[in-house]
Amino acid sequence: MTFDLAVLGCGTAGAAVAAFAAQAGLSVVAVDRSPLAEAGARWVNGVPRWAYEVSGLGAPRKAEHRGGDQPFHLVAGWGGRRLVLEDHGVLEIDMRGLVSRLQNAARDADAVLMGNERVVAVEGDEIRLASSALRARHVVDASGLTGVGLLGGPAVAREDLCVAAQEVRGVGDRQAAEAFFARHEVPVGQTLCFTGVAGGYSIVNVALHGDELAILTGSIPALGHASGPALVERFAAEHRWVGPRLFGGSRAIPLRRPREVLARGNYARIGDAACQVFCAHGSGIGVQLVAARALADTLAADRPLHSWAVDFMRTYGGRLAASDQFARFSRSLTVEDTAGLMAAGLVPASVASAELGQREVLPRLGEVGRLALGATRQVGVLRRLAPVGLRMARLRRLHGQYPSDPADLPAWSRRVASVLGADQEVPDAR
Repeated sequence: MTFDLAVLGCGTAGAAVAAFAAQAGLSVVAVDRSPLAEAGARWVNGVPRWAYEVSGLGAPRKAEHRGGDQPFHLVAGWGGRRLVLEDHGVLEIDMRGLVSRLQNAARDADAVLMGNERVVAVEGDEIRLASSALRARHVVDASGLTGVGLLGGPAVAREDLCVAAQEVRGVGDRQAAEAFFARHEVPVGQTLCFTGVAGGYSIVNVALHGDELAILTGSIPALGHASGPALVERFAAEHRWVGPRLFGGSRAIPLRRPREVLARGNYARIGDAACQVFCAHGSGIGVQLVAARALADTLAADRPLHSWAVDFMRTYGGRLAASDQFARFSRSLTVEDTAGLMAAGLVPASVASAELGQREVLPRLGEVGRLALGATRQVGVLRRLAPVGLRMARLRRLHGQYPSDPADLPAWSRRVASVLGADQEVPDAR
């Protein structure tokens, strides 16, 4: 069997590439090591509304949309200082519905989807599966963090893996649940996010909708902290009104800048396999949908795959790389540091809302004066943040200069490495 495109992985990014490419008229096959009904995330994720629009998906369907864009209460530790983030544009998406929608769209456009298929090897245009073999002009690796590893590169360090979990639970005592949110001054239906509760980079995020409680957690266990799944269980054990698990799951999320080599020849990688994640809060679904649309358009236009890498890196690479640097800085923050930054006005609500929604927005005019005043109150933290801000700016500029000629990638990669220093990952491109 010979196809224009073979996609390795039928989760969000892979199913999106398969659907968009098949709709553009390419012959497509997509394979996944799991049953198709179990491919990809099986829980609720926050996805920015703009990603639906830019990727061409349109509005979320009923089966995937569980709400969102409600006020988001960001609390330092288990209580105290907080920010209330509004107009962030993040929707609560049931990934089971989104992945199913994308897979069905691919099938409707005559793509061939195959589940329970293990990729044994990829050599040239041949993809050897455990049960058969395929040929394709182009191969896209969307198999995730621990999948095929088509274009190689260093493994993501354990210290750069956020182990996140999300569960939707029943509510055993509605009155006690409402009392919990009332104690924290959060109206029912809005999101309450405790940050820094298991190290600087960690959250326990809860929202009550009817008789269901959504719990989202994440941390970096390799730094000695409880994992996301452990945080879910701990929260449920400490709040007896939390009922049984209805659905959910967990996954390790790569917290590093995008892979420097996104395409080589007729191979490309996308999604977690390409580390396309906003590391500041460990979310990648939105940008991966946008990347899938751009990759499918490149294939449909019969352009070199490296041209897609150039477009993506120049548009989003700097933002993702800068987000990675801020995430690294946040790991050093104590709850007291975070509360102090909030109290001093150094975390403007408009900027925090934009970051949550994966947008770039400057502080509002009225916030600039408070930023200047707050800087005089948090000199110690700002002294630690200053070199991070410089690296962020340099990485944005460098990614805007991502080379159009693949032969120039090693030199560009060395420039990135010189900005990062010896304590961060070695370059992908040699």
